[in-house]
Amino acid sequence: MRKKYYTFNPETNSYEPVYTTLAQRVLGVVRKAFMFLIFGGLAFLVFYLFIDKPTVEEFENENSQLLAQYRIVSSRLDRAMTVLQDIQQRDDNLYRVMLNTDPVPENERNAGYAGTNRYDHLLEMNNAELLVETAQKLDLLEKQLYMQIKSFDEIVALDKDAEERLRHIPAIQPIANRDLKRTASGYGYRIDPVYKVRKFHKGMDFSCDRRTPVYATADGVVENAKWMSGYGYTVVIDHGYGYKTLYAHLLDKKFLVKKGQKVVRGEQIALSGNSGKSTGPHLHYEVIVKGKHENPINYYFMDLDADGYDQMLQMAENHGKIYD
Repeated sequence: MRKKYYTFNPETNSYEPVYTTLAQRVLGVVRKAFMFLIFGGLAFLVFYLFIDKPTVEEFENENSQLLAQYRIVSSRLDRAMTVLQDIQQRDDNLYRVMLNTDPVPENERNAGYAGTNRYDHLLEMNNAELLVETAQKLDLLEKQLYMQIKSFDEIVALDKDAEERLRHIPAIQPIANRDLKRTASGYGYRIDPVYKVRKFHKGMDFSCDRRTPVYATADGVVENAKWMSGYGYTVVIDHGYGYKTLYAHLLDKKFLVKKGQKVVRGEQIALSGNSGKSTGPHLHYEVIVKGKHENPINYYFMDLDADGYDQMLQMAENHGKIYD
């Protein structure tokens, strides 16, 4: 329908309709389009000349800063994992040892997340390798923290019986050795000093002079105080709760305890010597838990702090001098 306008006719003293022609309508559309182009161009020119815009260099700087921040986060996650690993080691080798319970299985501590496409959305981004690595560290930390909280909950529940149990768990070194200078050879495979073949060393050796006092490492009852083949004069203490300790190569017949006698932690039970299969004066010490030999280094938690534990661990792993 054509648009119509009205104009006043003084002759007839009335308004009369006036219709626009096609040319007028086309001219109106062209005029509006031309004005739109002029004003749009002016607006673009003002925006381009007077409004700040991010440059390529600014985008590159921002990207570089984000990358640096991701690297810092990744480094901090590494440090957090190191702290958590120390807590886990104390959990397994101290708290759980004290409570006579098994350590958390490695496959449970290090369990990952199911599915292979968890990080697919990161693969299309810039620096995808760093992003995926950081995300994986964060997920692992989160999972291991959850497992550690569950472990501590279990330890708290076991702690109700801890005081009595603790007195019967080996927890000190069998001779005075706070400076660790008497640490000789550790637990594990060694070259036998007599037979010159590779054999499993079931305990830990402490170098010392003859007649050095030997102490019970926990409360218990003397199971044996006698000569044993290879060990020489030996004392075996049954501590209950599945724990036993053995003290070998003692001074000839200089037992200070007898079979069936009750002893307490720190009580002197014998003197060190050189009896049995031994190449020099020393004390051989074993920890037996539920019939199986375990590394005695994990049972000195009342003697050693974290630094002392690490130092003894390094000394024992370096084999030191082997006496039996």
